Amino acid sequence: MKISSAPPLPVIRSLIRLGQAASLARRRRHLTQQELAERIGTTAHTVRRMEAGNPGTALVHFARALQVFGELDKLDKLLDTPQDTIGLMLMDEHLPKRVRKSRKTDESGAF
Repeated sequence: MKISSAPPLPVIRSLIRLGQAASLARRRRHLTQQELAERIGTTAHTVRRMEAGNPGTALVHFARALQVFGELDKLDKLLDTPQDTIGLMLMDEHLPKRVRKSRKTDESGAF
Protein backbone atom coordinates (compact mmCIF):
# COMPACT_ATOMS: atom_id res chain seq x y z
CA MET A 1 0.00 0.00 0.00
CA LYS A 2 1.38 3.38 -1.00
CA ILE A 3 1.24 6.00 1.72
CA SER A 4 1.73 9.54 0.56
CA SER A 5 1.83 12.64 2.65
CA ALA A 6 1.03 16.13 1.52
CA PRO A 7 4.04 17.95 0.07
CA PRO A 8 5.58 20.70 2.21
CA LEU A 9 4.33 24.23 1.61
CA PRO A 10 7.51 25.39 -0.22
CA VAL A 11 7.11 22.49 -2.66
CA ILE A 12 3.45 23.36 -3.23
CA ARG A 13 4.36 26.99 -3.88
CA SER A 14 7.04 25.99 -6.39
CA LEU A 15 4.63 23.68 -8.21
CA ILE A 16 2.07 26.47 -8.41
CA ARG A 17 4.69 28.86 -9.82
CA LEU A 18 5.77 26.22 -12.34
CA GLY A 19 2.16 25.69 -13.38
CA GLN A 20 1.60 29.44 -13.74
CA ALA A 21 4.74 29.72 -15.87
CA ALA A 22 3.55 26.86 -18.09
CA SER A 23 0.16 28.56 -18.47
CA LEU A 24 1.81 31.87 -19.38
CA ALA A 25 4.13 30.18 -21.90
CA ARG A 26 1.16 28.41 -23.49
CA ARG A 27 -0.91 31.58 -23.74
CA ARG A 28 2.01 33.59 -25.15
CA ARG A 29 2.18 31.04 -27.94
CA HIS A 30 -1.58 31.40 -28.51
CA LEU A 31 -2.23 27.74 -27.73
CA THR A 32 -5.40 26.50 -26.08
CA GLN A 33 -5.17 23.92 -23.34
CA GLN A 34 -6.60 21.39 -25.78
CA GLU A 35 -3.97 22.22 -28.43
CA LEU A 36 -1.15 21.86 -25.91
CA ALA A 37 -2.65 18.60 -24.69
CA GLU A 38 -2.70 17.22 -28.23
CA ARG A 39 0.91 18.23 -28.80
CA ILE A 40 2.16 16.63 -25.60
CA GLY A 41 -0.01 13.54 -25.94
CA THR A 42 -2.36 13.96 -23.02
CA THR A 43 -5.76 15.41 -22.18
CA ALA A 44 -6.85 19.00 -21.56
CA HIS A 45 -7.73 17.89 -18.02
CA THR A 46 -4.07 16.98 -17.42
CA VAL A 47 -2.94 20.34 -18.81
CA ARG A 48 -5.35 22.09 -16.43
CA ARG A 49 -3.96 20.08 -13.50
CA MET A 50 -0.41 20.85 -14.62
CA GLU A 51 -1.14 24.57 -14.84
CA ALA A 52 -2.81 24.47 -11.42
CA GLY A 53 0.38 23.03 -9.89
CA ASN A 54 -1.16 19.69 -8.99
CA PRO A 55 1.57 17.62 -7.29
CA GLY A 56 0.32 14.41 -8.97
CA THR A 57 1.14 15.64 -12.47
CA ALA A 58 3.81 13.48 -14.09
CA LEU A 59 7.11 15.16 -14.85
CA VAL A 60 6.94 13.82 -18.40
CA HIS A 61 4.05 16.21 -19.13
CA PHE A 62 6.15 19.19 -18.07
CA ALA A 63 9.10 17.89 -20.11
CA ARG A 64 6.96 17.48 -23.22
CA ALA A 65 5.44 20.93 -22.70
CA LEU A 66 8.95 22.38 -22.46
CA GLN A 67 9.75 20.67 -25.75
CA VAL A 68 6.67 22.22 -27.38
CA PHE A 69 7.68 25.63 -26.01
CA GLY A 70 11.23 25.20 -27.35
CA GLU A 71 12.65 25.29 -23.84
CA LEU A 72 13.62 21.67 -23.20
CA ASP A 73 17.26 22.64 -22.63
CA LYS A 74 16.16 24.37 -19.41
CA LEU A 75 15.28 20.98 -17.94
CA ASP A 76 18.84 19.79 -18.57
CA LYS A 77 20.14 22.75 -16.57
CA LEU A 78 17.75 22.24 -13.68
CA LEU A 79 20.33 20.57 -11.45
CA ASP A 80 23.60 22.01 -12.67
CA THR A 81 25.94 19.69 -10.78
CA PRO A 82 29.12 21.74 -11.34
CA GLN A 83 27.33 24.60 -9.57
CA ASP A 84 25.86 22.42 -6.78
CA THR A 85 27.47 24.23 -3.84
CA ILE A 86 25.95 21.97 -1.18
CA GLY A 87 26.97 18.79 -3.01
CA LEU A 88 30.48 20.11 -3.60
CA MET A 89 30.79 21.14 0.04
CA LEU A 90 29.72 17.66 1.18
CA MET A 91 32.27 16.08 -1.15
CA ASP A 92 35.00 18.38 0.15
CA GLU A 93 34.27 17.27 3.72
CA HIS A 94 35.33 13.74 2.77
CA LEU A 95 38.60 14.71 1.12
CA PRO A 96 41.71 13.30 2.80
CA LYS A 97 43.74 15.65 4.99
CA ARG A 98 46.96 14.52 3.32
CA VAL A 99 47.85 12.72 0.15
CA ARG A 100 50.90 10.48 0.18
CA LYS A 101 52.53 8.95 -2.81
CA SER A 102 52.63 5.19 -2.68
CA ARG A 103 56.01 3.56 -2.29
CA LYS A 104 56.84 1.68 -5.43
CA THR A 105 59.95 -0.27 -6.08
CA ASP A 106 61.96 0.38 -9.16
CA GLU A 107 63.27 -2.40 -11.39
CA SER A 108 66.28 -3.07 -9.15
CA GLY A 109 64.07 -3.67 -6.15
CA ALA A 110 65.36 -0.61 -4.24
CA PHE A 111 63.04 1.92 -2.71
